[in-house]
Amino acid sequence: MATPDDHALAADLATRAGVLLMEVRGRLASGNTSLEALKREGDQRSHEFLMDALARHRPQDAVLSEEGAAAAVHPDRTGTSRVWIVDPVDGTREYGDPSRTDWAVHVALAEDGRPTAGAVALPALDLTLSTMSLSNPKDLPSIPDRPRVVVSRSRPPTEAVNVCNALGGVVVELGSAGAKAMAVVRGEAEAYVHSGGQYEWDSCAPVAVAIAAGLHTSRIDGTPLRYNSTDPYLPDLVICRVELAEAVLAALAG
Repeated sequence: MATPDDHALAADLATRAGVLLMEVRGRLASGNTSLEALKREGDQRSHEFLMDALARHRPQDAVLSEEGAAAAVHPDRTGTSRVWIVDPVDGTREYGDPSRTDWAVHVALAEDGRPTAGAVALPALDLTLSTMSLSNPKDLPSIPDRPRVVVSRSRPPTEAVNVCNALGGVVVELGSAGAKAMAVVRGEAEAYVHSGGQYEWDSCAPVAVAIAAGLHTSRIDGTPLRYNSTDPYLPDLVICRVELAEAVLAALAG
């Protein structure tokens, strides 16, 4: 099982990567560097920081990152029990827009396929939510009469719209996967349903934090989310209030 130091490390690394990203993003206002160049620089610097830190603090563990270079460092990760799964910038499009706060940094530890420690930093909000800070389930507000279902700004999946209709809810558009999942953790929404294609680094840390907050997490067919597969493609997930899980899964099955 994850140790207290694992929980603390996830939170610390996500937070520090977020600070680095905010420093890079701050140069957008200078006009000396193109938007695309700054997005690439931010992604690369965050990735390098996380890889170096994990190599230093957890040299025996494997790493899976959105950046493909990590696969060359740990080509045998699927044969290991402990794997750190990271997304240096979740929501690159939103990161590149100085007015937006809905992007994130993900750092998670998966053990034997299960997310056991993790952190999601929301750097533009100066906020990190982690399995350390949410070791006791979070007290959430009452579910409103019209539950809020968070979806992608660019391509809301039909399944999420169907869930929203079944709940008599309202759709809330947000950017990155981490921002959407943390909206449920923070009590700003009641469900996040995704079916449009993702990878393990998109959801591992958000799922770890959601579990720590006492939320329901699963695939859209209700089966458990598993990590560190040979193919890291994990196309769908549900994160929602436990009280709504049965209704959400029924709407997805129907």
